[in-house]
Amino acid sequence: MSSTLLELTRAAHEETEKLERLIVKDLQNVPASNKDRLSQSHRVRHMIDQITSTTHKLIEIYEDKDNARKDEIAALGGQTASGTNVFSAFYDRLKEIREYHRRHPSARVIDTTDEYEELLQEEPQLEFSGEEAYGRYLDMHELYNDYINSKFGKQLDYSSYLEVFSQPHTIPRKLKMTRQYREYLSKMMEYLVYFFERTEPLQDLDRLFSKVSAEFEEQWANGKVDGWKNEGQENGHVSDEHTSIDLDYYSTVEELVELGPEKLKEALAALGLKTGGTVQQRAERLFLTKNTPLEKLDKKHFAKGSKQNGGVAVSNQEDDSKNIALMEAKIEKLCEILSETIMRTKENVEKKQALTYEEMEAEREDEEVPDIESDDEDQQIYNPLKLPMGWDGKPIPYWLYKLHGLGQEFKCEICGNYSYWGRRAYERHFKEFRHQYGMRRLGIPNTKNFNEITSIEEAQILWERIKEKQGVNKWRPELEEEYEDREGNIYNKKTYTDLQRQGLI
Repeated sequence: MSSTLLELTRAAHEETEKLERLIVKDLQNVPASNKDRLSQSHRVRHMIDQITSTTHKLIEIYEDKDNARKDEIAALGGQTASGTNVFSAFYDRLKEIREYHRRHPSARVIDTTDEYEELLQEEPQLEFSGEEAYGRYLDMHELYNDYINSKFGKQLDYSSYLEVFSQPHTIPRKLKMTRQYREYLSKMMEYLVYFFERTEPLQDLDRLFSKVSAEFEEQWANGKVDGWKNEGQENGHVSDEHTSIDLDYYSTVEELVELGPEKLKEALAALGLKTGGTVQQRAERLFLTKNTPLEKLDKKHFAKGSKQNGGVAVSNQEDDSKNIALMEAKIEKLCEILSETIMRTKENVEKKQALTYEEMEAEREDEEVPDIESDDEDQQIYNPLKLPMGWDGKPIPYWLYKLHGLGQEFKCEICGNYSYWGRRAYERHFKEFRHQYGMRRLGIPNTKNFNEITSIEEAQILWERIKEKQGVNKWRPELEEEYEDREGNIYNKKTYTDLQRQGLI
């Protein structure tokens, strides 16, 4: 009975509507933890994929390339080769239905609502490494090792690498044209895409990349891509930045000879020319490209891989540069979207450096507790005053909150924007070493006058006022005005006047 195209169409529309209702119902539930949020997002992503697949099948049915749907509709209307007979078609279909139920007397309508409701209870299997902490942090250790052991990288710690890996445009261009750098970019691109798909399954990554590619093409055509500006070729030779030699500044071959053999070799290789010979021969060969396009040069000046001229080599090099620049643009866009995760990863790395193994284990257990409890707690806790939670998972008493000032965050700029929780901790910190060190670094005494002041600017303004009031910066001529006697001795005004009255000078 369900083998007809019309019945398949009806069933597909019904399935789509049920999945849409399930998506709305699932998204109305606010996730209690990051794990619940990821599970919900992946469930919704799975249902969206099912809707997409079913919709494609419906499109194929409605296109009706084999006219099967059209013939079925005509048969329901009683249209045959001999004419139109509606009643005959109706009774034939009624006979078919009765015959079906006679053969299957136990057939009943199956309610598939329960089967769809079970989709809301599914927990997708997500793979995260221990360092990623279920999508909270990035795990860049493998890429970090590739970076510090490469020619384009630098020797720095993991925390500093998390700040620079999202800025590939800062790497010198000549170091990017290597297979090692392309493999490094490909590996980073693969990891960031995989991480993004696991943590943000509802985002349309293809649409995002298509927008990035469109913007990149426009910037590349105008030569405005960061790290690749003025990459285009002019007059048949590569840009000056790529060859690192601007021939407009040289008028003779002898001036090029002074650059040395290695620099001349790099410039010739970038143009696809032969790099052998003496320094004089290299300079002469390079000087030919100043006023002559590469296409018009004799083929004997080019290397074997460049055929008759350097056009193929230059074209391939430009294509490689464009592909690398596009990959960099996509990586920068992903890093921009994952900026909060990158910052959270850096803070986590810096915090771990100050923790012992036991403290890290205790912190990991504390992070796992809310996820376990959130599965069992179906009722929301009544907390209209938004009080902090106690050890039992319930709001603390209001009198305790007011007494200790819990839940209030106080930041001190003098202490390096350090946070103090509670009024008592905030008042106590003015006498602690952290605050005293910050005041000493500003050159301001940590006296009672500066209590309750946490801004550097306010502390400096107050210190200037105190100095003016005490006369520290006031001009005192009797002490600061200087006089000189005949022998060249220097005295202040008061001393000079006293000695003059005594007749000593």
